[in-house]
Amino acid sequence: MRRIDWVFGYGSLIWDPGFSPVETARAWVTGYARSFCLRSVQHRGTQARPGLVLGLDEQPDAECGGVALRIADHDHDEVLAYLRARELVTEAYQETILPLRLEDGRQVEALAYVMRRDHVQYAGGLALTEQARIIAQAHGARGANADYLFNTAAHLAQIGLGDSVLDDLSAQVRKLLETGANPRD
Repeated sequence: MRRIDWVFGYGSLIWDPGFSPVETARAWVTGYARSFCLRSVQHRGTQARPGLVLGLDEQPDAECGGVALRIADHDHDEVLAYLRARELVTEAYQETILPLRLEDGRQVEALAYVMRRDHVQYAGGLALTEQARIIAQAHGARGANADYLFNTAAHLAQIGLGDSVLDDLSAQVRKLLETGANPRD
């Protein structure tokens, strides 16, 4: 794979990239949608009680807004190794180079972690109520699944890329947590 200096964040990479980018910009990719389509068995869930995390799911007519993060030259190899260890832990994502449109009009190529629909952890097409039930219950090595959802929705809104589906899902999960309808083990 040729050297790529940009990474596309559409979920937790927006608010917790794990490295210090030298440049960030709002960015859009076409042909993909942000979707709670990946059963998380480590970071936000367990094998016994999987959570759900976001995947960049291929959809021909979709457009996904997120953040382009430029990796510093001197950190490139270390950051790439870190991202691969974090994002490819179960190989549910495929590391892909995608064209992005940055908010200032520049076109760049970026590394993105795209959902593999042929992977056993793929959970596309779940109803929002089912997603909410799963997210309200799950907890993994990186914390509560609900916190992942809430942080992502809040940070998207903060950068002017609010996502109404994530906002609706957040409201449903908060309601479940407040009523105690889905206590954690």
